Amino acid sequence: MAVSELAGAGRSIPQLDHFIGGQWVASGSGKRFPAFNPATGEVIAQLAEGDREDADRAIEAANRARDAMRKMSTWDRSRLCRRIADVMATHADDLAHWLSLDQGKPLHGEARAEVAAAITGFQEAAEQVKWLESQVIPVEDPNKRVMTFRQARGVYAVITPWNFPLNIPIEYLAPGLASGNTIVWVPAPTTSVIAVKLAEILQEADLPEGAVNVVTGPGPVVGDQIVANPGTDAVGFTGSSPTGEHVARRAAGKPVLMECGGNGPTIICDDADLDRAAQATAFGAFFNAGQVCSAAERVLVPQGLQDEFAELLAGRARELRLGDPLDEVTTMGPLNNPAVAEKVDRHVADALERGARVVTGGARAAGLGSDLFFQPTVLVQVPPESAMGREETFGPVAPIIPFRDDEDAMRIANSGDFGLVAAVFTSSMKRAWWFTENLRAGLVNVNEHTNYWELHIPFGGVAGKRSGVGRVGGKHALMEMTDLRTVAFDLR
Repeated sequence: MAVSELAGAGRSIPQLDHFIGGQWVASGSGKRFPAFNPATGEVIAQLAEGDREDADRAIEAANRARDAMRKMSTWDRSRLCRRIADVMATHADDLAHWLSLDQGKPLHGEARAEVAAAITGFQEAAEQVKWLESQVIPVEDPNKRVMTFRQARGVYAVITPWNFPLNIPIEYLAPGLASGNTIVWVPAPTTSVIAVKLAEILQEADLPEGAVNVVTGPGPVVGDQIVANPGTDAVGFTGSSPTGEHVARRAAGKPVLMECGGNGPTIICDDADLDRAAQATAFGAFFNAGQVCSAAERVLVPQGLQDEFAELLAGRARELRLGDPLDEVTTMGPLNNPAVAEKVDRHVADALERGARVVTGGARAAGLGSDLFFQPTVLVQVPPESAMGREETFGPVAPIIPFRDDEDAMRIANSGDFGLVAAVFTSSMKRAWWFTENLRAGLVNVNEHTNYWELHIPFGGVAGKRSGVGRVGGKHALMEMTDLRTVAFDLR
């Protein structure tokens, strides 16, 4: 795949190339950029820095492969996905190790679970595509027979983020391949090493040449090129809402499947089991260091219960162990990159300036080998109009926003631009249904944290908000990534 060069005292740094047309290809410019371990700041690889010409080569390769993929039988594509899952399983430990180094998440508590989920994603796509049935439609004309079936859209441009850099791509790659598309994939620059490692798996699994092509480099260059180029037929994107909106404009006229940002409200009603709610909310706020689009980014608590709930939540936060992601005792790793760490700094400072108070945490953690570690943080008396109340913080912060009554909680929860996931904790079925039917979110979890999701469940935003278009998850992604073809036969 690549050569290595020595760096430092006998330590070799892999030189990783693009994966185009089934081959490992250096950038046309010869440029490379470093991949850093966010926990230590060390360089773990040098990646090919793609440009628009590299992206065009990948698009051409995907177009050459499209007919062969489309003509493969459904069962053959199912077997391909199963084969990929099997090869991933044989390399699961190595993938988890690279994922932890590349992204910063704890190896034992999170990286291994993400690898397992990615394997499951291919396994489920292999089965679900075999039962993607269509219909025969009754019509008025007795001489006509009308039926539908699904066909691959063609060449997909896929852009994925850095928070789950192995599993989120599989949400597009697995259904995309299972349904017969070819793919040009641009991963997030700060977690492109694990993308190349996945490409190695695809090659070992005898993926047809050009079926998946991986181009690493800056999103505004290679990502923009694959989205706007007329050689791609559709776009899959997961990332921030502003970037998603730019992608949608550049993809004008193409089908888009987009999962964008969230600022998920967790509503703690006055009849909730507070211990259970605190445990679940802690997971919602601190899992993956809070770098989750479905994280508990706003915690709405009745004014009279705010301090009690804050102490319960802070107790959970203080149990977390920051440190080396490869260490078995570590339960929270660093933030992935300086930009997100600086945003968390700004959001905490803004909340404090507006009258919020720190219960625990509130700053970066020192003495851990990198300045990207941030203390698990609980704030109280956070104003809804603060940056945390309006924007996606994407860090290990649980901002508690007090409310007066259910109507006030609903008003706060539905304010703002996002509508991805919400959670409600209550012992009243009537209350639960009222919140479920009136919250502006694509997914509402009752008596469960905002991060609850399984791979086959539809996941996406609600209309009128900035959290995306369409649904990933199981058969829903298969339907999104195919065209519905209608055929009418005249029997006369």
